[in-house]
Amino acid sequence: MRLAALRQKNCLILHDADSLCDAAPSHQFHPKLFSAEYWRERGLVVGEAPGRGSSLFLQTTPTEQWVLRPYRRGGMAAKLSEQRYLWLGEERTRAFRELRLTATLFDRGLPVPRPVACCVNRYGLTYEAALITVRIAGAKALADLLINDQADEALLQQVGGMIKRFHQAGLDHVDLNARNILIDSHGQPWLIDLDRCRLRGAGKWREGNLERLERSIYKFQPALSFSPILHGYRTES
Repeated sequence: MRLAALRQKNCLILHDADSLCDAAPSHQFHPKLFSAEYWRERGLVVGEAPGRGSSLFLQTTPTEQWVLRPYRRGGMAAKLSEQRYLWLGEERTRAFRELRLTATLFDRGLPVPRPVACCVNRYGLTYEAALITVRIAGAKALADLLINDQADEALLQQVGGMIKRFHQAGLDHVDLNARNILIDSHGQPWLIDLDRCRLRGAGKWREGNLERLERSIYKFQPALSFSPILHGYRTES
């Protein structure tokens, strides 16, 4: 994947220069594409994901949808500003870092959504940002499958194997939970939301990832054993 950057006034856009759908060829890439209002006015918003930031599902072509996710702060930081972040340079923005990381993992053949583009709007010492990725067709959050008792042992083992693949690649997913694992229409797991994640050497962070996921699993299905996930994780070569 070849990433290219362009600047329009106070906006910086990083995008996939090799594969863009007809909704936004590279010469037409504009900050308005990262605005929810732009898509709503055209009647192309076909859904919305739960959680902070309200990611939107966009119908960009008859066969492809995008996910538009604005960056939003949580916790105590949100009391200062829900969507503004401190400017420390474009390559240190959360959007640029996440898109580059996602592109790296995508190029390695790991199950992450194909990154499309991100946009950073600078306002002096602060910035706002949004990210666009290709939506995984027919995917459902593992959390929803757990709630509806639709996650069997075989699926959980696949989830464990998937996590092991990412760990072997060095990905420390700082928010590994059942909402950030999607299961597609073929029953294959995918990993999403790489904000603040990074590649690093082997360490205890791997155990921390699994412990965080275990707490999330029990939140949605308290009676479920975490053993199948661990089995899949340990048997993945």
